[in-house]
Amino acid sequence: MDNIEKDEKLDMMRHSAAHVMAEAVQSMFPDAKFGIGPTIEYGFYYDFDLSRSLSPEDLPLIEAKMKEIVKSNSPFLKEMVSKEQARKLFANQPYKLELIDELPEEQVTIYKQGNFTDMCRGPHVRYTSAIKAFKLITIAGAYWRGSEKNPMLQRIYGVAFNTQKELDEYLIRQEEIKKRDHRKIGKDLDLFVFSDLIGKGLPIFTEKGSVIRRELERFVVDEEIKRGYKHVYTPDLAKVELYKTSGHYPYYKDTMYPVMKVDEDELMLRPMTCPHHYQYYASKPRSYKELPFRIAELAKQFRYEKSGELSGLLRVRSFCLADAHIICKSEQAVDEIMQALDLIEYAANVLGLNAGRRYRLSLGDRKDEKKYYKDDAAWDFAENVLRRVLIQRKANFFEAGNEAAFYGPKIDIQMKNFAGKEDTAFTVQYDFVGPKRFKLAYIDSDGKEKEPIVIHRSSIGAIERTMAFLIEHYAGAFPVWLSPVQAAIIPVSDQHLGYARKLEAELKAIGVRVMVDDRNERMNQKIREAQLQKIPYMLVVGDKESADNTVSVRLRIGEQLPVMSFEEFKKKIKQVINDRVNELKP
Repeated sequence: MDNIEKDEKLDMMRHSAAHVMAEAVQSMFPDAKFGIGPTIEYGFYYDFDLSRSLSPEDLPLIEAKMKEIVKSNSPFLKEMVSKEQARKLFANQPYKLELIDELPEEQVTIYKQGNFTDMCRGPHVRYTSAIKAFKLITIAGAYWRGSEKNPMLQRIYGVAFNTQKELDEYLIRQEEIKKRDHRKIGKDLDLFVFSDLIGKGLPIFTEKGSVIRRELERFVVDEEIKRGYKHVYTPDLAKVELYKTSGHYPYYKDTMYPVMKVDEDELMLRPMTCPHHYQYYASKPRSYKELPFRIAELAKQFRYEKSGELSGLLRVRSFCLADAHIICKSEQAVDEIMQALDLIEYAANVLGLNAGRRYRLSLGDRKDEKKYYKDDAAWDFAENVLRRVLIQRKANFFEAGNEAAFYGPKIDIQMKNFAGKEDTAFTVQYDFVGPKRFKLAYIDSDGKEKEPIVIHRSSIGAIERTMAFLIEHYAGAFPVWLSPVQAAIIPVSDQHLGYARKLEAELKAIGVRVMVDDRNERMNQKIREAQLQKIPYMLVVGDKESADNTVSVRLRIGEQLPVMSFEEFKKKIKQVINDRVNELKP
């Protein structure tokens, strides 16, 4: 049996489990109204309209009833009925009646098992006993058909696998994922907070969180300047006319913040940076000798995300993008895209975010002239340029239609987080529309004015999202160069405090982030708390260390290093920071 067939059989079993769950709920709530129950990754869900709210205590009861149904070995029976018959069968099921009315066919497929009948195209397993290891995991609210105008239903999620071992492994992994949730770790390590009075999706970075953010910003700015980028600052708001000229306004106005009337102008918080950078380029005539013209900025941007889509630092309403726009000749595009991808891959490797990475070539849909700029020749050229780059790099990539920006195709660097969910982390886009809209030009070697193209790219993406990736990837135990506190000095008693302060001053003088734990607590308690705060190095100093100018070094991973001179430790930690080493090693 090949993998496709295995996946299809597993999907069939999970879908059958959703029907069994619905039958179990019906046995407990005879007046239940049923929505839909599809399969999802790892399992299934079903939506219900019930006489009371479900609680977590209900899940084991529903699960026990499901096991009874599975054990009964009831067959799944398929039947075709007319729409009229279906309406009679589901006369007390308003959500099913709505679906029946929308069916284009005159025949409706139904499935029966035990005491439960459902509208369903199938397929299903032959008998309920073919449903193997499953577990109900959570309850959530869900609007019928995803619309806020419709009733809120109760959704029960479950997971199902072919074996108990697979289920157990999945549940263990989910526990680890919960522990790594960047929102939990961010709170435990005091990295960021939210305030209802400030507003949803608007994070405040604490002193410790600001350290990580600042290190990321310094890293990317220094690296980009080395690679020939002109780093600039542009305003966080602009006239609406700027975004109308760029063409962004009709496409993104629903996710933009409202227009502000100021004097005679209509202004808005910027949702993107490219039009600002175009204005910098267009501020004076440009020669072909200035191309490629690489403009970069750590740019604050503002997007209206729906409340239900906000998620810690992953989805916010205000974010800082490591943004850049390369204005160049079309014949320079391949080389510039290559260099942009080199930078992205270098940055991802330095950050340790190189697992599960793949590329998506996001293409346009030529038929959709409402969404995409009409210029078939330009689309063909741009898509071929990006495809050629990926082939030349021997990159692991796939193509996806209707995923391009309105102004051109793009390469999306897709990355999986610890939970296995894939997100777009970084992007390189080819733009042949912006230069036309803003009349960007350069004087070529023949003295004639010509139109350039633009490459949009982000080296480390949105700082907030990258921080979320890093928090979850490292479970808060950041590489030394990113750690908010890099070393904790723990004096054995108050009489060793003077030596501890001397070490603190010397470490600060070479740029190490260090703190002295001078609390009146037991030494073991101080070590334990430093480990919980994921501080990489703990320097324990007592009589011997003070007398010999040495330190007893303990790592947060529990390893005890041999006693070393303080000078040796200074060199060691400085080297680890400068080299941006990802792993903490003895």
